[in-house]
Amino acid sequence: MNAEIRELLERLYDRYDRPEFISDDPICVPHRYADRADREIAGFLAATIAWGNRKSIVRNGHRMMRCMDDAPADFVRNASDRELEGLTGFVHRTFNGCDLRDFVLALRRMERLHGGLGGFFESRYEATHDLTAVLAEFRREFFAADHAPRCEKHLSSVERGAACKRLCMYLRWMVRRDERGVDFGEWTRIPTSALRIPLDVHVGDTARALGLLGRRQNDWRAVEELTAALREADPDDPVRFDFVLFGAGMDRLAEVHDR
Repeated sequence: MNAEIRELLERLYDRYDRPEFISDDPICVPHRYADRADREIAGFLAATIAWGNRKSIVRNGHRMMRCMDDAPADFVRNASDRELEGLTGFVHRTFNGCDLRDFVLALRRMERLHGGLGGFFESRYEATHDLTAVLAEFRREFFAADHAPRCEKHLSSVERGAACKRLCMYLRWMVRRDERGVDFGEWTRIPTSALRIPLDVHVGDTARALGLLGRRQNDWRAVEELTAALREADPDDPVRFDFVLFGAGMDRLAEVHDR
């Protein structure tokens, strides 16, 4: 990476990694809560529906929390069958209330067996030191709970080469910590150096425009290529440049729409 690109990344990072970023981003959903368990569950579910229009994602993320009595950890642990049935009215694009119910029950199983999502991810990373392997293992463990097969499409498979954008974004939220208070830094047993860039269309297009990504397909190989390029700028925290690539991509899209 040349010095000009490195300087540009740092300058744009200062521009985009700010608390003002929170209110219009799905991360605002787990920011409703101070408790780690609430943040883990709210963050995972908000990340799960994070595709499509951002305003719709944020609106439906908050609505999902209201469906869970605005107490997601307690709801996951203790909701009765009747309360679970109350989720069936929820919908975000193709993620419906039946999917949400199955996800809640899968989260309940993760809570019972592993002490929660953080317990699973931190312990499995410590055992493997391989985030790719942990993502594959997580998907298998999550869907070990009884569920309708249709809901499996809402959790990408790294073993099938998917970019796993939403899982990578969720891990960024839970692992990264900086002085600006956007990400939570709850999972301290996973180093930020292990994280992978959340790759979507906007991030991929911006990365290619900057010469950071050559692969044309937005898949896991592209995730690894782009993350490796960003490690040249910051080996300890390469994913902090997600703010740059996503923010610049969204701003460019807005400029096109305004013309």
